[in-house]
Amino acid sequence: MIYLLSERVSSVRPRLLFLGLCILLPWSVQADDVLYERDVRPILKAHCFHCHGEEGVKEANLDLRLAKFIKKGGDSGPSIVAGMAVDSFLLNRIESGEMPPEDKNLSRLEIETIRKWIDQGARTASPEPASISEQYFTNEESQFWAFQPIVKREIPMMETRRALSSPVDYFILSKLRLKLLEFTEKAPRETLIRRLSFDLLGLPPTFEAIEQFVEDKSPDAYEQLVDRLLASPQYGERWGRHWLDVAGYADSEGYTDADTEREWAYAYRDYVIRAFNENMPYDQFVMEQLAGDELTQRPYNNLAEEARRKLTATGFMRMAPDGTGSSGVDQMVARNEAIADSMNVMTTSLLGMTVGCARCHNHRYDPISQEDYYRLRAILAPAMDWQSWQTPSQRQISLYTEQDNVEKSTIEVRVQEATDERQKVIDKHIDRTLYEELIKAPDELKEPLRKAYQTTASERSEEQTALLKEHPYIQNISAGSLYLYSRQRSRRSDDIEAIAEQREQDAIAGVKQKYLEGLEDEAVRTALAQVLEVASEQRNEEQKLRLAKHQPLLVTADTLSQFNAEEARLVADYRKAAEICRNTDARKEMDDLQKVIDAIRAEIPREYFIRALTEPENHQPLTYLFKRGNHSSPAEEPTLPGEMEILSSKVSVVIPENNPDLPTTGRRLAYARHLTGDRHPLLARVMVNRIWYHHFGRAFVNSLGDFGQLGERPTHPHLLDWLSREFIESGWDIKHIHRLILNSYTYQQQSGRSPLLDENDPDNRYYARQSVRRLESEIVRDAVIAVSGESNNSMFGEAVPVREDGVGQIILGKENLDGERKPIKGDGIGADEHRRSIYVQVRRSRPLAVLETFDVPSVAPNCTRRSDSNVAPQALLLMNSDFIVKYSALFANHIRQHGGESPSEHILYAWQRAFGQPISDETLSELLAFLATQQQELLEADSELGVAGAEKTAFDMLCQALLASNQFIYVD
Repeated sequence: MIYLLSERVSSVRPRLLFLGLCILLPWSVQADDVLYERDVRPILKAHCFHCHGEEGVKEANLDLRLAKFIKKGGDSGPSIVAGMAVDSFLLNRIESGEMPPEDKNLSRLEIETIRKWIDQGARTASPEPASISEQYFTNEESQFWAFQPIVKREIPMMETRRALSSPVDYFILSKLRLKLLEFTEKAPRETLIRRLSFDLLGLPPTFEAIEQFVEDKSPDAYEQLVDRLLASPQYGERWGRHWLDVAGYADSEGYTDADTEREWAYAYRDYVIRAFNENMPYDQFVMEQLAGDELTQRPYNNLAEEARRKLTATGFMRMAPDGTGSSGVDQMVARNEAIADSMNVMTTSLLGMTVGCARCHNHRYDPISQEDYYRLRAILAPAMDWQSWQTPSQRQISLYTEQDNVEKSTIEVRVQEATDERQKVIDKHIDRTLYEELIKAPDELKEPLRKAYQTTASERSEEQTALLKEHPYIQNISAGSLYLYSRQRSRRSDDIEAIAEQREQDAIAGVKQKYLEGLEDEAVRTALAQVLEVASEQRNEEQKLRLAKHQPLLVTADTLSQFNAEEARLVADYRKAAEICRNTDARKEMDDLQKVIDAIRAEIPREYFIRALTEPENHQPLTYLFKRGNHSSPAEEPTLPGEMEILSSKVSVVIPENNPDLPTTGRRLAYARHLTGDRHPLLARVMVNRIWYHHFGRAFVNSLGDFGQLGERPTHPHLLDWLSREFIESGWDIKHIHRLILNSYTYQQQSGRSPLLDENDPDNRYYARQSVRRLESEIVRDAVIAVSGESNNSMFGEAVPVREDGVGQIILGKENLDGERKPIKGDGIGADEHRRSIYVQVRRSRPLAVLETFDVPSVAPNCTRRSDSNVAPQALLLMNSDFIVKYSALFANHIRQHGGESPSEHILYAWQRAFGQPISDETLSELLAFLATQQQELLEADSELGVAGAEKTAFDMLCQALLASNQFIYVD
């Protein structure tokens, strides 16, 4: 890239320009002059217009929207007397607190501004029109800096002893010299690689990477390092996380207390990571997120990779909280809230404007009318029609292809065959179990019970139903209860064996009794009966000879079949049934067959879904402005889709109601093309500003999501515009902007302070040094895991789940609840525990405890800038939490395994690994003394610990101290 540098600009030019501007200013407008448009109207607009001028409301016939209207007054006569604030009715009402009503009094500064304006003659900056429209904006409002075209300013070249390599530096230096400041020295290489590594990867540099860079003597070693880091896969994870903040990424729906999990949301997260890694042009990135579905041919099946990507991108417009899939909510309210939050995400992330403030009335501070808000809403209406709504589950698009369906059908046939086979086995076991249980029933009930069981429930007679109820061991036999019967098979087989034994004895006794009863000679019958009463082993020869003449009386189990074949067969069947019952494990057999079925079913291609924003075909709903934002009070006439008037007045914008050349209305696509055109004043500025912020800890416009009146003014407007225009001209190349910034001298400066800097630029707004920055919550966690040596660097895929532990903290793990739905310890999640934080589930109501402590944002609905607190719980977490204790021990183990043998070697390696720089001799001595002291105290406290145990514990404590230090969690 070639940059045109001016040779005519010198270090004195800023002073000459300033002098020239002073000469050109009209003497009638001094620095302390108060004008209506610039100073007073914003105050009245914020506090008074909603009752006195907006939406046709003019209470007491008083309109405050123009100075001439104020002078004219209302029912009470003129509101002010120009030049005489003390006699002005308006000021008196404000000072008394009567107006505005409802305890919304103006501040003293606002009141003094109005007083001064009246006393100075109630002047305006320019002549006012005779009448104004509902959406009237003053010239001052329309000329606000953020709405002006992006102009690529000339690079302000100037003499300097520094070797400046980036145009960025000259813009920065020109501002510094106005503050009588100069650049500081460059940071050491160890500091630069640590700074770059955290900025671009969100991870500490490895020992090998540090050594390679420090020893590289080539003149472009630094530039090569920047390129290597930008090419790293971890770059997409780091910068994807920044974008996910502004997109409001979450793995749950929010809105209700249930905070329902949001399936498949992770696909959008993976899209963002890939987009950054592939350096997708930002205009394409924006267009796909706003209208990827409108760039994709219907129907949405057999989707190619490109089509999948574009549809996945529209998940951006699905990230806002959405309670419409939950029960117990007011659907109309929930739908409109989802639309409002989606618009808020879109406008704050892309435009840096708080457009949502115009949902109920004209924006109190910025030139955004309520009509503007509903014009933008009309762009989304075909995809987000609140009167014909699609819940989250209804918006999912299946990624199944025709081939997947064919394969699934083939496998399902095999599944059915295996299921049928298992059912045959189940039926066999049911029949066998029924037979076994009928053995226990009285003979006279066996057949009635069998018939009752085999009769379907709806066709059973009352007698059959009552009979089964009396015999639950028969009634309860089913496929589901076979597991229970199988577990009881040992007891059941013993019961059957006992019944067989008893039946056999009864049958033998019956044969004997029947024979005796058949003898005609009573004396013989009596004598034989007496012999039978004698135990067989005690009978004499005579008794044996007598019985021998009557064989039936000598019947045994072995000979029973000769005398009662039917009973002998039944006894044999029962004994066989007892043996089968004892040796047959129906549960195992059914489980084995189920495993076969599951294995076959596992071959079915998994069906994945995309959470996309799409439009129903031929759907062109009308959009109506809601009076006071109430969906129950729509305006009479519909609002057409369009851009905000303040922007459309500068760039011609056509948003069609319906584009006949597209399968959709084309509204979002037209809007996306308008945004990504080279004349839009906000899109490039907002993104460049955000990139700068993440490299310096502050931005040109430090209110990242608000470029309006309430936001901060740019500290370096010319550099912001130069980079923004460069961004557009480079083809919206994000990595190009990174290189311009990172290769600059400005970025590479030391972060040291000095009395001069503290006096002239205490907040480092002008960048005479680098700023010391604390690592964000996810990066603190990732860095701790990285130095412990336990990092799992696998990318993409489903989120690592979070759960509540027994004391109410949110930790990693799968939800596991007891019968009272209280959390109990469950199975671990293996290596997923060590994955990067970007892959941890984002539950709106359940932020991971370690992340919450370090200001992980609440995505409600998104976060354009994170808070950066410094509070006691952060130190406590680094001292006491299970997380830090665990990874400190892992860190120490890693050092012991890879960092040499002696305590000195361990400390040297731990210091290098934690901080990325060598340790001083003095610090090494202090840490060795710390180890010795800790070991002694540990032994004195617990003599059973032993020397080895004390050494280990002391070094674990030292490693924790390193991870808990400011040097670890801050980057300079």
